Amino acid sequence: MDRITVAALQQMKRERRQIVGVVVYDVQMARIADRAGVDIVSVGDSVGVNMWGHQSERDVTLEEMLLACRAVRRGVSRAVVSCDLPAAVDDVVAAARLLATEGGAGMVKVETDADTVQAIVGAGIAVWAQISGQHAAGSRQPAVGSGQEIAGLVEAAKALEAAGASMLDFRHSGPVAGPAVAAAVSIPVIGGLGGGPWLDGRVRAIVNAIGYTAAALDDHADRYANVARVALDAITAYADDVRGGRQVRGK
Repeated sequence: MDRITVAALQQMKRERRQIVGVVVYDVQMARIADRAGVDIVSVGDSVGVNMWGHQSERDVTLEEMLLACRAVRRGVSRAVVSCDLPAAVDDVVAAARLLATEGGAGMVKVETDADTVQAIVGAGIAVWAQISGQHAAGSRQPAVGSGQEIAGLVEAAKALEAAGASMLDFRHSGPVAGPAVAAAVSIPVIGGLGGGPWLDGRVRAIVNAIGYTAAALDDHADRYANVARVALDAITAYADDVRGGRQVRGK
C-alpha cells in the first residue's frame, strides 16, 4: 500500500472516504496498527496515564512525548504519524519542531488558538488542531447542539482552518454540531472522544479498543477484544507450569 500523507487525508475528505485513526504508544502496537492499514497513528498525551502512571495527561513531559513518538515512528511505514504537544511547554513552536525533526512526527496535535496554530504552520509543521463541544462541569454555557454553540464551534473551526491547520479533532461533537462543523471546513474533521460517523473519520485509543490496560480485567465495556484478560490467563498458566515443574512455552 502507498504511504499516506497529510494531503492524502485531505483528499479522503473530498472523496467522502472515512479516515481511520488510532492512538498507540509503542513500536510493537504501531507495527500492528500500520499493518492493519490505518491512516493515522497518533501518539497521544494519554501515554502518561496509560503507560507511565501519571495522574493526568497534563503531567506528561515533552521528553516523554519525544520518547514515545520516536518509538512509534520506528514501527510505522505507511500511516501518518501524529504526536501530541504536551500541555506543559513554554515554547510551543520549538516543541513542535522537536517532535517533527527528532521524533519523526508528520503532524503535531495541539489544543490552542489560531495564532499559535499559524506560528507552528509557519515553522513548516502540519497541525492537527483540537476543539471540543464539551463544557466544563458547572459551566453556564448553552448545551452542545444549541444554535449559539454550534455557531461558535463553526467559527472556531474556520479560524483554525484559516490559520493553516491540516485537520481538526472535534471531541464530544454530537450528531448536530459535528456535521455542521465538518461541512463548514474543507479540512478533515476527525472524532476522538464522543465522535461518531457524522464526521470525516474516527480516532480511538487502542488500549481502550482492545482492552489492553489492567482496568479492562474488571469492567464490562464494549470492546473489540480483551487483551488484558487473555494476558492474565496466559501469565497465570505460565506461573502454573513453572510451579508444577513443566516445560514453559515461548523462547
